[in-house]
Amino acid sequence: MKISIPLTFLALAGFAGQLWSAGMADQVSVADPYVRLAPPGAKVTAAFMTLRNSSDKAALVVTADSAVANVTELHNHINDGGVMRMRQVKEIVVPAQGEVSLKPGSYHVMLIDMKAPLKDGDAVAITLGFADGSSKIVEAPVKRPTAGMMPKRDMGGMDHSKMKH
Repeated sequence: MKISIPLTFLALAGFAGQLWSAGMADQVSVADPYVRLAPPGAKVTAAFMTLRNSSDKAALVVTADSAVANVTELHNHINDGGVMRMRQVKEIVVPAQGEVSLKPGSYHVMLIDMKAPLKDGDAVAITLGFADGSSKIVEAPVKRPTAGMMPKRDMGGMDHSKMKH
């Protein structure tokens, strides 16, 4: 009987740890994820989605990872003296009780140095990591770009393959 008490305690502690580790990932939902189909021969593409936070605290997305690319990064476009430039960011803030759209010309997940070409309709698993250590796997279908997916401004012909990562 003495053995069962410590084992029960350990089991409950483990269960409580699982509940605690869920964290912000359980508070953030994902809507309309997709990966833009890259042109033939391209080694980079991007993933887009809307992140909605049901928590009373801001959620910080600090990492992204995907097995389809050798490098996966969080990015944003910034206006640098009238020229739109793409930059890696340390985090994407999903406001408390709010949302943030990852879309062309704004925040997005960059998939760099693709391991193999993606096909229209493929599903890409992307793991979003949060500042509290929790994570969420997003299944994003690959979609051929349409006019509605393109940024409204000319991005100056950015060539991501020449950026230092």
